[in-house]
Amino acid sequence: MPSAVPHQTKLLFATPECAPLVKTGGLGDVSAALPEALKEQGVDVRVLLPGYTAVLDSLGDAAEIARIEVLGHDIRLLEGKLPTGVPLWVAACPALYSRGGGPYQADDGGDWDDNALRFGALSKLAAVLGSDSSPLAWRPDIVHCNDWPTALIPVYLREIQGRRAATVVTIHNLAFQGIFEKAQVARIGLPAWAYGVDALEFYGRISMLKGGLVYADAITTVSPTYATEIQGEALGFGLDGVLRTRSDRLYGVLNGIDTATWNPMTDKLIAGRYGPLTIENKRVNRKALRARMGLDIDVERPIAGMVTRLTQQKGIDLVTAAVDLMVEMGWQVAVVGTGDRDLITRLEWAQRRHPRNFGCWIGFDESLAHLVEAGSDVFLMPSRFEPCGMNQMYSQRYGTPPIVNATGGLVDTVIESPPAAQTGFVMKEATVHELIDAASRAMMAYRDPKAWRAIQLHGMARDFGWDPAARKYREIYRELTTTSSAPSRSGG
Repeated sequence: MPSAVPHQTKLLFATPECAPLVKTGGLGDVSAALPEALKEQGVDVRVLLPGYTAVLDSLGDAAEIARIEVLGHDIRLLEGKLPTGVPLWVAACPALYSRGGGPYQADDGGDWDDNALRFGALSKLAAVLGSDSSPLAWRPDIVHCNDWPTALIPVYLREIQGRRAATVVTIHNLAFQGIFEKAQVARIGLPAWAYGVDALEFYGRISMLKGGLVYADAITTVSPTYATEIQGEALGFGLDGVLRTRSDRLYGVLNGIDTATWNPMTDKLIAGRYGPLTIENKRVNRKALRARMGLDIDVERPIAGMVTRLTQQKGIDLVTAAVDLMVEMGWQVAVVGTGDRDLITRLEWAQRRHPRNFGCWIGFDESLAHLVEAGSDVFLMPSRFEPCGMNQMYSQRYGTPPIVNATGGLVDTVIESPPAAQTGFVMKEATVHELIDAASRAMMAYRDPKAWRAIQLHGMARDFGWDPAARKYREIYRELTTTSSAPSRSGG
Protein backbone atom coordinates (compact mmCIF):
# COMPACT_ATOMS: atom_id res chain seq x y z
CA MET A 1 0.00 0.00 0.00
CA PRO A 2 1.23 3.52 -0.67
CA SER A 3 2.33 5.42 2.42
CA ALA A 4 -0.08 7.99 3.81
CA VAL A 5 0.50 11.61 2.88
CA PRO A 6 1.53 13.56 6.02
CA HIS A 7 -1.12 15.97 7.21
CA GLN A 8 -0.30 19.60 6.45
CA THR A 9 -1.04 21.72 9.49
CA LYS A 10 -3.61 24.42 8.77
CA LEU A 11 -2.98 27.55 10.81
CA LEU A 12 -5.02 30.72 11.30
CA PHE A 13 -2.68 33.42 12.63
CA ALA A 14 -4.85 36.11 14.21
CA THR A 15 -3.16 39.42 14.98
CA PRO A 16 -3.98 43.13 15.41
CA GLU A 17 -0.80 44.18 13.55
CA CYS A 18 1.26 43.01 10.59
CA ALA A 19 4.11 44.91 8.96
CA PRO A 20 4.31 46.68 6.62
CA LEU A 21 0.53 47.27 6.58
CA VAL A 22 0.14 48.25 10.24
CA LYS A 23 2.77 48.30 12.96
CA THR A 24 3.18 49.93 16.37
CA GLY A 25 6.01 47.72 17.64
CA GLY A 26 7.64 44.32 17.46
CA LEU A 27 4.33 42.45 17.16
CA GLY A 28 3.90 43.86 13.65
CA ASP A 29 7.30 42.50 12.61
CA VAL A 30 6.64 39.10 14.17
CA SER A 31 3.26 38.83 12.45
CA ALA A 32 4.93 39.33 9.08
CA ALA A 33 8.02 37.18 9.58
CA LEU A 34 6.80 34.16 11.55
CA PRO A 35 3.93 33.20 9.18
CA GLU A 36 6.35 33.50 6.26
CA ALA A 37 8.86 31.19 7.96
CA LEU A 38 6.08 28.73 8.84
CA LYS A 39 4.83 28.75 5.23
CA GLU A 40 8.35 27.98 4.02
CA GLN A 41 8.41 24.99 6.40
CA GLY A 42 5.18 23.57 4.99
CA VAL A 43 2.47 25.03 7.23
CA ASP A 44 -0.72 26.09 5.41
CA VAL A 45 -1.13 29.50 7.06
CA ARG A 46 -3.60 32.38 6.78
CA VAL A 47 -3.09 35.71 8.58
CA LEU A 48 -6.26 37.36 9.93
CA LEU A 49 -6.04 41.14 10.36
CA PRO A 50 -8.60 43.88 11.13
CA GLY A 51 -9.68 45.98 8.16
CA TYR A 52 -7.98 49.23 9.16
CA THR A 53 -8.06 51.90 6.47
CA ALA A 54 -4.41 51.38 5.52
CA VAL A 55 -4.92 47.63 5.27
CA LEU A 56 -7.98 47.99 3.01
CA ASP A 57 -6.13 50.50 0.83
CA SER A 58 -3.35 47.95 0.29
CA LEU A 59 -5.76 45.23 -0.88
CA GLY A 60 -7.13 46.88 -3.98
CA ASP A 61 -9.96 44.82 -5.43
CA ALA A 62 -9.73 41.94 -2.98
CA ALA A 63 -12.29 39.17 -3.24
CA GLU A 64 -14.97 38.79 -0.58
CA ILE A 65 -14.91 35.16 0.59
CA ALA A 66 -17.49 35.32 3.39
CA ARG A 67 -19.87 37.61 5.23
CA ILE A 68 -20.35 36.89 8.92
CA GLU A 69 -22.40 38.68 11.56
CA VAL A 70 -20.38 39.07 14.75
CA LEU A 71 -21.55 40.86 17.91
CA GLY A 72 -24.18 42.78 15.96
CA HIS A 73 -21.79 43.84 13.18
CA ASP A 74 -21.70 42.65 9.59
CA ILE A 75 -18.11 41.67 8.77
CA ARG A 76 -16.97 41.11 5.21
CA LEU A 77 -14.02 38.72 5.05
CA LEU A 78 -11.68 39.72 2.23
CA GLU A 79 -8.79 37.69 0.87
CA GLY A 80 -5.50 39.04 -0.41
CA LYS A 81 -1.79 38.42 0.04
CA LEU A 82 0.91 39.90 2.21
CA PRO A 83 4.10 41.13 0.47
CA THR A 84 5.68 37.86 1.64
CA GLY A 85 3.12 35.86 -0.36
CA VAL A 86 1.31 34.57 2.75
CA PRO A 87 -2.50 34.59 2.27
CA LEU A 88 -4.16 37.46 4.15
CA TRP A 89 -7.72 37.52 5.44
CA VAL A 90 -9.05 40.95 6.35
CA ALA A 91 -12.05 41.62 8.59
CA ALA A 92 -13.70 44.56 6.82
CA CYS A 93 -16.10 46.41 9.10
CA PRO A 94 -15.91 50.23 8.75
CA ALA A 95 -17.79 50.87 11.99
CA LEU A 96 -15.10 49.04 13.96
CA TYR A 97 -11.83 49.47 12.10
CA SER A 98 -11.93 52.15 9.37
CA ARG A 99 -11.00 55.30 11.27
CA GLY A 100 -8.08 57.65 11.79
CA GLY A 101 -5.42 57.26 14.44
CA GLY A 102 -3.75 53.92 15.13
CA PRO A 103 -4.93 50.38 15.82
CA TYR A 104 -5.67 51.08 19.48
CA GLN A 105 -5.69 54.86 19.89
CA ALA A 106 -7.12 58.00 18.35
CA ASP A 107 -4.94 60.82 17.01
CA ASP A 108 -4.97 62.48 20.45
CA GLY A 109 -3.29 59.43 21.99
CA GLY A 110 -6.34 58.25 23.94
CA ASP A 111 -7.55 54.67 23.65
CA TRP A 112 -10.62 54.08 21.48
CA ASP A 113 -13.52 53.77 23.91
CA ASP A 114 -14.88 50.74 22.03
CA ASN A 115 -11.65 48.70 21.99
CA ALA A 116 -13.26 45.87 23.93
CA LEU A 117 -15.90 45.54 21.21
CA ARG A 118 -13.48 46.06 18.32
CA PHE A 119 -11.13 43.29 19.42
CA GLY A 120 -13.85 41.16 20.93
CA ALA A 121 -15.38 41.07 17.44
CA LEU A 122 -12.03 40.15 15.88
CA SER A 123 -11.64 37.31 18.38
CA LYS A 124 -15.20 36.07 17.90
CA LEU A 125 -14.71 36.09 14.11
CA ALA A 126 -11.52 34.02 14.45
CA ALA A 127 -13.33 31.60 16.73
CA VAL A 128 -16.10 31.12 14.14
CA LEU A 129 -13.50 30.53 11.44
CA GLY A 130 -11.79 28.00 13.70
CA SER A 131 -14.91 25.89 14.20
CA ASP A 132 -17.65 23.98 12.38
CA SER A 133 -19.59 27.25 12.32
CA SER A 134 -17.29 28.62 9.63
CA PRO A 135 -18.87 29.20 6.21
CA LEU A 136 -15.53 28.36 4.55
CA ALA A 137 -14.26 24.96 3.42
CA TRP A 138 -10.76 25.76 4.75
CA ARG A 139 -10.74 25.01 8.49
CA PRO A 140 -7.66 25.54 10.67
CA ASP A 141 -6.22 22.91 12.99
CA ILE A 142 -4.69 25.68 15.11
CA VAL A 143 -5.66 29.29 15.77
CA HIS A 144 -2.58 31.23 16.88
CA CYS A 145 -3.59 34.27 18.98
CA ASN A 146 -1.32 37.25 19.58
CA ASP A 147 -1.54 39.45 22.67
CA TRP A 148 -4.72 40.73 24.30
CA PRO A 149 -6.54 41.89 21.12
CA THR A 150 -6.97 38.25 20.04
CA ALA A 151 -6.76 36.54 23.43
CA LEU A 152 -10.52 35.95 23.70
CA ILE A 153 -10.46 33.43 20.84
CA PRO A 154 -10.08 30.41 23.21
CA VAL A 155 -12.90 31.78 25.38
CA TYR A 156 -15.30 32.15 22.44
CA LEU A 157 -14.32 28.72 21.10
CA ARG A 158 -15.28 27.20 24.44
CA GLU A 159 -18.88 28.27 23.74
CA ILE A 160 -19.05 26.88 20.19
CA GLN A 161 -20.42 23.39 19.63
CA GLY A 162 -18.79 20.82 17.36
CA ARG A 163 -15.21 20.58 16.15
CA ARG A 164 -12.95 23.38 17.32
CA ALA A 165 -9.38 24.28 16.46
CA ALA A 166 -6.72 24.08 19.15
CA THR A 167 -5.39 27.42 20.33
CA VAL A 168 -2.00 28.97 21.05
CA VAL A 169 -1.79 32.36 22.80
CA THR A 170 1.49 34.26 22.44
CA ILE A 171 2.39 36.91 25.02
CA HIS A 172 4.48 39.58 23.33
CA ASN A 173 4.39 41.91 26.35
CA LEU A 174 2.50 41.00 29.52
CA ALA A 175 2.30 44.65 30.56
CA PHE A 176 -0.54 45.11 28.04
CA GLN A 177 -3.53 42.97 28.98
CA GLY A 178 -6.69 44.51 27.53
CA ILE A 179 -8.23 45.53 30.87
CA PHE A 180 -11.82 46.79 30.76
CA GLU A 181 -14.82 47.29 33.01
CA LYS A 182 -16.96 44.32 34.03
CA ALA A 183 -19.90 45.64 31.98
CA GLN A 184 -18.02 44.80 28.78
CA VAL A 185 -18.59 41.06 29.35
CA ALA A 186 -22.19 41.32 28.14
CA ARG A 187 -21.34 43.85 25.44
CA ILE A 188 -18.90 41.44 23.80
CA GLY A 189 -21.33 38.55 23.91
CA LEU A 190 -19.82 36.44 26.66
CA PRO A 191 -21.95 34.56 29.23
CA ALA A 192 -21.98 35.42 32.93
CA TRP A 193 -19.46 32.69 33.78
CA ALA A 194 -16.81 34.62 31.87
CA TYR A 195 -16.74 37.15 34.70
CA GLY A 196 -15.28 34.80 37.25
CA VAL A 197 -12.02 34.42 39.11
CA ASP A 198 -11.23 31.38 36.94
CA ALA A 199 -11.94 33.31 33.74
CA LEU A 200 -11.61 37.02 32.89
CA GLU A 201 -12.07 38.65 36.31
CA PHE A 202 -9.09 40.82 37.24
CA TYR A 203 -9.27 42.88 40.45
CA GLY A 204 -12.88 43.89 39.86
CA ARG A 205 -12.46 44.40 36.12
CA ILE A 206 -11.73 42.03 33.23
CA SER A 207 -8.48 41.13 31.51
CA MET A 208 -8.88 39.82 27.97
CA LEU A 209 -5.38 38.37 28.11
CA LYS A 210 -6.18 36.48 31.30
CA GLY A 211 -9.10 34.79 29.56
CA GLY A 212 -6.81 33.57 26.81
CA LEU A 213 -4.19 32.32 29.26
CA VAL A 214 -6.78 30.35 31.21
CA TYR A 215 -8.38 28.63 28.21
CA ALA A 216 -5.60 28.33 25.59
CA ASP A 217 -4.30 24.86 24.76
CA ALA A 218 -0.76 26.26 24.78
CA ILE A 219 0.82 29.54 25.85
CA THR A 220 4.02 30.90 24.37
CA THR A 221 6.12 33.95 24.93
CA VAL A 222 8.98 35.45 23.00
CA SER A 223 12.06 34.26 24.89
CA PRO A 224 12.91 31.46 27.32
CA THR A 225 14.01 33.80 30.11
CA TYR A 226 10.85 35.92 29.84
CA ALA A 227 8.78 32.73 30.16
CA THR A 228 10.40 32.24 33.57
CA GLU A 229 10.28 35.90 34.62
CA ILE A 230 6.53 36.32 34.07
CA GLN A 231 5.83 33.52 36.54
CA GLY A 232 7.22 35.76 39.29
CA GLU A 233 5.52 38.67 40.99
CA ALA A 234 7.93 41.36 39.73
CA LEU A 235 7.15 40.86 36.03
CA GLY A 236 3.90 38.90 36.29
CA PHE A 237 1.71 42.04 36.26
CA GLY A 238 -0.90 40.29 38.39
CA LEU A 239 -1.04 37.18 36.17
CA ASP A 240 1.93 35.31 37.62
CA GLY A 241 -0.37 32.97 39.56
CA VAL A 242 -2.28 32.04 36.40
CA LEU A 243 0.97 31.43 34.54
CA ARG A 244 2.42 29.28 37.30
CA THR A 245 -0.76 27.22 37.28
CA ARG A 246 -0.38 26.71 33.53
CA SER A 247 3.42 26.34 33.51
CA ASP A 248 3.18 22.88 31.91
CA ARG A 249 1.62 24.57 28.86
CA LEU A 250 3.97 27.60 28.77
CA TYR A 251 6.82 27.71 26.24
CA GLY A 252 9.53 30.31 25.69
CA VAL A 253 10.28 30.59 21.97
CA LEU A 254 12.91 33.14 21.02
CA ASN A 255 11.87 35.54 18.26
CA GLY A 256 14.00 35.92 15.18
CA ILE A 257 14.75 38.97 13.06
CA ASP A 258 14.40 39.82 9.38
CA THR A 259 17.92 38.99 8.25
CA ALA A 260 17.28 40.30 4.74
CA THR A 261 16.22 43.77 5.87
CA TRP A 262 18.83 43.95 8.64
CA ASN A 263 21.99 43.06 6.74
CA PRO A 264 24.88 45.56 6.63
CA MET A 265 26.16 44.01 3.38
CA THR A 266 22.97 44.89 1.47
CA ASP A 267 21.34 47.65 3.56
CA LYS A 268 20.37 50.54 1.25
CA LEU A 269 19.52 52.82 4.17
CA ILE A 270 23.07 53.17 5.52
CA ALA A 271 25.91 55.38 4.29
CA GLY A 272 28.32 52.56 3.48
CA ARG A 273 27.75 48.82 3.27
CA TYR A 274 30.11 46.38 4.94
CA GLY A 275 30.50 42.83 6.21
CA PRO A 276 32.81 40.78 8.41
CA LEU A 277 35.67 41.15 5.91
CA THR A 278 35.11 44.87 5.36
CA ILE A 279 34.09 45.98 8.83
CA GLU A 280 36.41 48.97 8.67
CA ASN A 281 33.74 50.56 6.43
CA LYS A 282 31.72 51.19 9.61
CA ARG A 283 33.68 54.44 9.85
CA VAL A 284 31.73 55.82 6.86
CA ASN A 285 28.51 55.26 8.81
CA ARG A 286 30.03 56.68 11.99
CA LYS A 287 30.82 59.91 10.18
CA ALA A 288 27.34 60.06 8.64
CA LEU A 289 25.70 59.41 12.01
CA ARG A 290 27.66 62.21 13.66
CA ALA A 291 26.52 64.58 10.94
CA ARG A 292 22.84 63.51 11.27
CA MET A 293 22.89 63.83 15.07
CA GLY A 294 24.85 67.09 15.26
CA LEU A 295 27.81 65.53 17.05
CA ASP A 296 31.40 66.74 16.88
CA ILE A 297 32.81 65.08 13.77
CA ASP A 298 36.53 65.67 14.27
CA VAL A 299 37.03 63.36 17.26
CA GLU A 300 38.02 59.75 17.84
CA ARG A 301 35.35 59.10 20.45
CA PRO A 302 33.27 55.91 20.04
CA ILE A 303 29.50 56.35 19.75
CA ALA A 304 26.93 54.70 22.01
CA GLY A 305 23.66 54.64 20.05
CA MET A 306 20.08 53.95 21.05
CA VAL A 307 16.81 53.63 19.11
CA THR A 308 13.84 53.16 21.41
CA ARG A 309 10.42 54.05 22.68
CA LEU A 310 10.99 56.67 25.36
CA THR A 311 9.46 54.86 28.33
CA GLN A 312 10.61 53.88 31.82
CA GLN A 313 10.67 50.26 30.65
CA LYS A 314 13.48 51.01 28.22
CA GLY A 315 15.75 52.59 30.83
CA ILE A 316 16.19 55.91 29.03
CA ASP A 317 16.26 57.63 32.43
CA LEU A 318 19.34 55.55 33.27
CA VAL A 319 21.03 56.84 30.12
CA THR A 320 20.29 60.49 30.89
CA ALA A 321 21.52 60.01 34.46
CA ALA A 322 24.73 58.32 33.26
CA VAL A 323 25.51 60.63 30.34
CA ASP A 324 27.82 63.02 32.21
CA LEU A 325 30.11 60.19 33.28
CA MET A 326 29.88 58.50 29.88
CA VAL A 327 30.98 61.67 28.10
CA GLU A 328 33.79 62.10 30.64
CA MET A 329 34.76 58.47 29.96
CA GLY A 330 35.14 59.27 26.27
CA TRP A 331 31.79 58.38 24.70
CA GLN A 332 29.55 60.25 22.34
CA VAL A 333 25.87 59.32 22.75
CA ALA A 334 23.12 59.34 20.10
CA VAL A 335 19.48 58.64 21.00
CA VAL A 336 16.55 58.31 18.57
CA GLY A 337 13.03 57.84 19.86
CA THR A 338 9.68 59.25 20.84
CA GLY A 339 7.44 58.81 23.86
CA ASP A 340 7.06 60.26 27.36
CA ARG A 341 7.31 64.05 27.54
CA ASP A 342 9.30 63.94 30.79
CA LEU A 343 11.93 61.68 29.23
CA ILE A 344 12.13 63.90 26.15
CA THR A 345 12.82 66.84 28.47
CA ARG A 346 15.64 64.91 30.15
CA LEU A 347 17.19 64.16 26.77
CA GLU A 348 17.00 67.81 25.77
CA TRP A 349 18.71 68.81 29.04
CA ALA A 350 21.51 66.32 28.33
CA GLN A 351 21.92 67.72 24.83
CA ARG A 352 22.24 71.27 26.18
CA ARG A 353 24.91 70.12 28.65
CA HIS A 354 26.90 68.21 26.02
CA PRO A 355 26.04 69.75 22.62
CA ARG A 356 29.11 68.29 20.89
CA ASN A 357 28.91 64.80 22.37
CA PHE A 358 25.20 64.07 22.96
CA GLY A 359 22.57 64.10 20.24
CA CYS A 360 18.88 63.23 20.33
CA TRP A 361 16.32 62.92 17.55
CA ILE A 362 12.74 63.02 18.80
CA GLY A 363 10.58 61.03 16.42
CA PHE A 364 11.15 57.97 14.30
CA ASP A 365 12.96 57.67 10.99
CA GLU A 366 13.60 54.23 9.50
CA SER A 367 16.77 55.25 7.70
CA LEU A 368 18.14 56.86 10.86
CA ALA A 369 17.33 53.70 12.83
CA HIS A 370 19.48 51.71 10.41
CA LEU A 371 22.23 54.33 10.47
CA VAL A 372 22.38 54.19 14.29
CA GLU A 373 22.94 50.44 14.10
CA ALA A 374 25.64 50.81 11.45
CA GLY A 375 27.33 53.97 12.70
CA SER A 376 27.40 53.33 16.45
CA ASP A 377 30.20 51.45 18.16
CA VAL A 378 27.92 50.07 20.89
CA PHE A 379 24.13 49.93 21.17
CA LEU A 380 22.40 50.78 24.47
CA MET A 381 19.50 48.61 25.74
CA PRO A 382 19.37 48.98 29.55
CA SER A 383 15.71 47.88 29.66
CA ARG A 384 14.10 47.13 33.01
CA PHE A 385 12.32 44.27 31.28
CA GLU A 386 12.35 43.14 27.67
CA PRO A 387 10.22 40.17 26.54
CA CYS A 388 12.51 39.57 23.57
CA GLY A 389 13.91 42.71 21.96
CA MET A 390 15.19 42.90 18.41
CA ASN A 391 17.66 45.76 18.37
CA GLN A 392 20.22 43.76 20.34
CA MET A 393 20.12 41.16 17.55
CA TYR A 394 20.28 43.81 14.81
CA SER A 395 23.27 45.33 16.59
CA GLN A 396 25.27 42.13 16.73
CA ARG A 397 24.58 41.59 13.04
CA TYR A 398 25.94 45.10 12.35
CA GLY A 399 29.13 44.60 14.38
CA THR A 400 27.83 46.96 17.07
CA PRO A 401 28.15 45.15 20.42
CA PRO A 402 25.12 45.87 22.63
CA ILE A 403 25.11 46.91 26.27
CA VAL A 404 22.03 45.23 27.78
CA ASN A 405 20.39 44.52 31.10
CA ALA A 406 20.19 40.88 32.15
CA THR A 407 16.49 40.40 31.47
CA GLY A 408 14.22 38.54 29.04
CA GLY A 409 15.42 38.08 25.50
CA LEU A 410 18.40 40.36 26.11
CA VAL A 411 20.17 37.90 28.37
CA ASP A 412 19.13 35.07 26.01
CA THR A 413 20.86 36.67 23.01
CA VAL A 414 23.86 38.67 24.28
CA ILE A 415 26.98 36.95 25.62
CA GLU A 416 29.66 38.48 27.80
CA SER A 417 30.93 35.62 29.93
CA PRO A 418 32.82 32.49 28.81
CA PRO A 419 32.65 29.72 27.74
CA ALA A 420 30.77 31.18 24.76
CA ALA A 421 32.46 33.84 22.64
CA GLN A 422 31.69 37.40 23.77
CA THR A 423 29.23 39.43 21.68
CA GLY A 424 28.33 42.31 24.02
CA PHE A 425 28.17 43.59 27.59
CA VAL A 426 25.59 42.53 30.19
CA MET A 427 24.49 44.60 33.19
CA LYS A 428 23.53 42.68 36.33
CA GLU A 429 20.53 44.95 36.96
CA ALA A 430 18.93 48.09 35.57
CA THR A 431 20.77 50.76 37.56
CA VAL A 432 22.88 53.78 36.69
CA HIS A 433 25.88 52.18 38.41
CA GLU A 434 25.57 49.00 36.31
CA LEU A 435 25.19 50.99 33.09
CA ILE A 436 28.30 53.03 33.81
CA ASP A 437 30.21 49.89 34.75
CA ALA A 438 29.20 48.15 31.51
CA ALA A 439 30.10 51.26 29.49
CA SER A 440 33.50 51.25 31.19
CA ARG A 441 34.09 47.60 30.27
CA ALA A 442 33.05 48.37 26.71
CA MET A 443 35.46 51.31 26.54
CA MET A 444 38.34 49.15 27.78
CA ALA A 445 37.59 46.55 25.10
CA TYR A 446 37.23 49.24 22.43
CA ARG A 447 40.73 50.52 23.21
CA ASP A 448 42.12 47.06 22.42
CA PRO A 449 41.55 46.81 18.64
CA LYS A 450 42.20 43.06 18.47
CA ALA A 451 39.81 42.27 21.32
CA TRP A 452 37.18 44.64 19.93
CA ARG A 453 37.31 43.13 16.45
CA ALA A 454 36.84 39.66 17.96
CA ILE A 455 33.69 40.79 19.84
CA GLN A 456 32.31 42.37 16.66
CA LEU A 457 32.96 39.31 14.52
CA HIS A 458 31.51 36.90 17.08
CA GLY A 459 28.27 38.87 17.00
CA MET A 460 28.17 39.12 13.21
CA ALA A 461 28.56 35.35 12.91
CA ARG A 462 25.42 34.55 14.91
CA ASP A 463 22.23 33.33 13.22
CA PHE A 464 19.16 35.20 14.46
CA GLY A 465 16.86 34.17 11.61
CA TRP A 466 13.28 32.91 12.03
CA ASP A 467 13.81 29.25 11.09
CA PRO A 468 14.51 28.01 14.65
CA ALA A 469 11.38 29.74 16.00
CA ALA A 470 9.25 28.34 13.16
CA ARG A 471 10.53 24.83 13.85
CA LYS A 472 9.68 25.20 17.53
CA TYR A 473 6.16 26.40 16.75
CA ARG A 474 5.62 23.51 14.34
CA GLU A 475 6.60 21.18 17.17
CA ILE A 476 4.05 22.82 19.47
CA TYR A 477 1.35 22.67 16.79
CA ARG A 478 2.07 18.95 16.22
CA GLU A 479 1.78 18.25 19.94
CA LEU A 480 -1.64 19.93 19.98
CA THR A 481 -2.97 18.00 17.00
CA THR A 482 -1.48 14.55 17.66
CA THR A 483 -0.84 12.24 20.60
CA SER A 484 2.94 12.63 20.39
CA SER A 485 4.93 13.62 23.43
CA ALA A 486 5.06 17.27 24.45
CA PRO A 487 7.91 19.40 23.13
CA SER A 488 10.49 20.80 25.51
CA ARG A 489 9.82 24.36 26.72
CA SER A 490 13.38 25.66 26.49
CA GLY A 491 12.65 27.56 23.27
CA GLY A 492 15.02 28.91 20.68
